[in-house]
Amino acid sequence: MTGPASRLARYVRGSYPPLPSLVFAVLWAYGVTGLFAALDPEPSGWRPGPGTAVAALTLFANLLLMRALDDTRDLEYDRRFHSARPLAAGDVRTGDLAALYGAVAPVLVLLNAAWPWRAGILLVQLGYAAGAIAVHRRWRRPSADDLFASLLVGLPVPVLLHLYLYAGYLDASGHRPGASGAVAVVVVVLAAGHHELAGKATRAPEAGERTYVTTLGLTGTVALATAVPVLSACLLAAFSQAPAGWTLAAPVPLVSPALAAWAVRRGRTRWPPGAPGAYLLLSFASYLVLGLAR
Repeated sequence: MTGPASRLARYVRGSYPPLPSLVFAVLWAYGVTGLFAALDPEPSGWRPGPGTAVAALTLFANLLLMRALDDTRDLEYDRRFHSARPLAAGDVRTGDLAALYGAVAPVLVLLNAAWPWRAGILLVQLGYAAGAIAVHRRWRRPSADDLFASLLVGLPVPVLLHLYLYAGYLDASGHRPGASGAVAVVVVVLAAGHHELAGKATRAPEAGERTYVTTLGLTGTVALATAVPVLSACLLAAFSQAPAGWTLAAPVPLVSPALAAWAVRRGRTRWPPGAPGAYLLLSFASYLVLGLAR
């Protein structure tokens, strides 16, 4: 019989490997904050500081909590399609994950208490995410098999995290909110949309498998998964305030979805598994480059 700490340690190792998860959180925090600087028409001279580091640590822990919520919602599905995952395999209990959420969420809010707007947005995001999962577990609404409805219900979570980063940027720069912040959020939401679509693209879905191919077909799914990063890059290039030469960084991440889409069209059964994550990491890196170039 193992205790909750041992079960949670196995869960983290299996569902949220610390090192790659930390790299992702750091690039997200620094990159998206750089994106706000890159699109801000008012010069800010933004550079990463202690507030950015706190944001990266916050995202690292926050994304663990979001993974725990997602795994709790998808437990029955994972038992069928991803039986090796720790929760589906019985290595950890849903009660352990609920306790983790209840313990870590208040700590994250307190960690950001020096920045009231950041702490407030984080509180709303954590509360909304937990509430959405509670509604799903109680009433099974929306159905997790309805990918588009689930996507809409889940969308406020990343949007609020981006607004949390925007609040940090405004604190650091001393600027007031503006339209450029909204454009930046659209840019990164579109980039994340590619990850969602491509990650579920398959030529031959198994019975009951959740994939946008069921609704859009393979051609439609590949076309949309390719279009959203292109649109994201176009918006970034159009609104970037970085020097003209630096704006060439905007389309560089498109190499990943272009190569992956070509492979699928050539007959590959599934979208290459590492490609969506590689695209996001390259996007975050390009945002940081453009932000520093201001």
